[in-house]
Amino acid sequence: MAQRMSSLDLVRHVDAFPNPETDLEAHDEALSALYTLVWDDGDGPYPIGYMRQWVFDALMQTPADLTGTVDVDPAARTISLFRQVATEPERTSAVSRLTAYWRANKTFLLLSGWRNELWPVYGRNGDLLFSMERSALGLFGAARYGVHMTAFVYRHDEAESKFDFRIWVPKRSPTKTTYPGMLDNTVAGGMMTNEDPFECIIREADEEASLPESLMRQRVVETGTITYVYITEARFGGDPGYIYPECQWVYDLELPDDGSVVPEPKDGEVESFTLQTVEEIQEQLARGLWKPNSAVVVIDFFMRHGVYTPENEPDFPELYARAHRDIPFPGPHKSYRLPTEEEIEQRRARVPHP
Repeated sequence: MAQRMSSLDLVRHVDAFPNPETDLEAHDEALSALYTLVWDDGDGPYPIGYMRQWVFDALMQTPADLTGTVDVDPAARTISLFRQVATEPERTSAVSRLTAYWRANKTFLLLSGWRNELWPVYGRNGDLLFSMERSALGLFGAARYGVHMTAFVYRHDEAESKFDFRIWVPKRSPTKTTYPGMLDNTVAGGMMTNEDPFECIIREADEEASLPESLMRQRVVETGTITYVYITEARFGGDPGYIYPECQWVYDLELPDDGSVVPEPKDGEVESFTLQTVEEIQEQLARGLWKPNSAVVVIDFFMRHGVYTPENEPDFPELYARAHRDIPFPGPHKSYRLPTEEEIEQRRARVPHP
């Protein structure tokens, strides 16, 4: 029988890269086994990614007309790419040529999941340094951004005179290349370059769960972010060992309890949706049935909604800290704040151009 997992086991599993604030020795040891990708804007170098040794080795064997000037400091184990390319569009084009070459030559299994989606890499001041193919981002270990939403209904138990809630839980399609057949948050997806998180969750809700835009704009609530640094694993259908610093914008959606709004699969990524109790989800989590980072999102939901409290969950402080750790790279997670009431109303009223 597989070992049952606690909430702390699940969160530690996702936040797997050592945190210097809690274990500096392990963090420094981890850094010594990779190269830190740095950028220098004239005010000194700063980190923007973590490159594994095998990616560095492949880079050194790639034709120079594709890599451009590569600055390496062996002692500090830092590497700099594309700094001599003047503009963001030119840098994006240079990165595209490099990753397309690796894809054509089957250099990395990771690129077999090519999606034709551009994801951003940010500079110190929140500026866009360049964009790159979604599946290639792990080669450079840059921060990734996404959105997750939990849709739920409240139900009144007249016998006990209390409210409780049920959560809409999707089962991922068995044909998904990563995490096939696992349980997930109601809606989740990655953010492309120049995509607003709120508009992203609107788009994903339609594509994955057939939830109307009008309902989403009126009802969805932004609750904050979760941040962690994941290390990929082969057992979930991925290429192992890549470092994924991630920030997820988290949303709640309360739906009517009369069954008038029911999530339904649309784009083939979800096999089915079922309405689950807290106790059912806790059992699924303990059995490891949830997609790893989605497990962290639902644990965060439980902490925010009083299912887990400092009184009934002894690991509450570490659960919270690990789900909201610092990511040492620049990007919108550094300046994030919850939207104001005025901004919320503006989002509700906004109608995107087709």
